[in-house]
Amino acid sequence: MLNYIQYGNGKDLIFLHGWGGCIDSFSAIAKQFSTKFRVTLLDFSGFGKTPEPSVPMTVSDYADEVLKLMKATKIEKATIVGHSFGGRVALEIATKHSEVVDKLVLVDSAGLKPRRGIKYYFKIYAHKLRVKIGLKGLQGSNDYSKLSPVMKQTFKNIVNYNQKPHLPHINVITAIFWGRNDKETKPYMAREFHRDICGSALFWLNGGHFAYIEDSRAFMAILSAFLL
Repeated sequence: MLNYIQYGNGKDLIFLHGWGGCIDSFSAIAKQFSTKFRVTLLDFSGFGKTPEPSVPMTVSDYADEVLKLMKATKIEKATIVGHSFGGRVALEIATKHSEVVDKLVLVDSAGLKPRRGIKYYFKIYAHKLRVKIGLKGLQGSNDYSKLSPVMKQTFKNIVNYNQKPHLPHINVITAIFWGRNDKETKPYMAREFHRDICGSALFWLNGGHFAYIEDSRAFMAILSAFLL
């Protein structure tokens, strides 16, 4: 079972943190919504106080974990708020299990295949060439290199999963929040989500990938109105 906490009473509101995050990622914001909602926060497998999985996971596996938690806590339908990787999971649930989603909120969400420049492809070529001639391949980021083998493969499974084909099939009310200066999931992705998810609303925040914290007052005000 995932580590989780719940606050308040009322309609259900679930917050899903990004890769490397935990319950604390949304806790301050969630507590403010607990006066009107039953708020649920969780640690995905491999993060916070939830142990790593024994085998590599996929986005679908993470979505299934959330669905099992919903069933265990008697949540029949909820608004799901997902940041970055949490947005991927929220998208998966909204696509395949829309019956449990009241509204969908994507916050600087991952899920789209990024546009790659010539430097990226040169780096990939150099890596493959080094391996081919018997040298050590180029190393990934420090964060990636510190992961266990299971979480490294989990990470690969996740980042190679392109959810763009699913977007036109999302039929729940959707709000998209995005930092104008996001360098991780860049602003063009926000416009793609907005274009492909029918009837979605797009709201720009001042800040980067964590603009929901940097511009929390605007985020809270707009989200509160959206949830009415």
